[in-house]
Amino acid sequence: MPQLFCIGSDRISNTEFYTDGFDELKKLLDEYGKKTSQENVLNVLEKGAAALVKDVMALPKPRSQIHKAGYTHLLDTMSYRRNRGEVEVGWGKYYGPMVERGTHRAPKGSPHVRPTFERNKKMYNDLMIKELFG
Repeated sequence: MPQLFCIGSDRISNTEFYTDGFDELKKLLDEYGKKTSQENVLNVLEKGAAALVKDVMALPKPRSQIHKAGYTHLLDTMSYRRNRGEVEVGWGKYYGPMVERGTHRAPKGSPHVRPTFERNKKMYNDLMIKELFG
């Protein structure tokens, strides 16, 4: 049975306050507060970033160039790292952003990261939610 409190004044004695459910809500909010600490969120973001990097690295590469001595394809340099409370995904070669977005001389880049992220963003989101609250 829910707890019932009445205000003591005669004028407003008909006003009732129900507290049923507030204790459960407080417990639930405390639990979510612990799960969503900054360290836990960063760990979950790293899992999502690792999945994105894995998917980008699995994209097809031109085989004719890969067999050259000393050749490392741009996609093979993808990685992620923590940087001041954030998780960054990027390339190991300086020209990665230029290929992704293009430049004023080569306006049409061949993007890899953005299309892969857009195609799989629901999967990454579900993975991170499951990791955080599952």
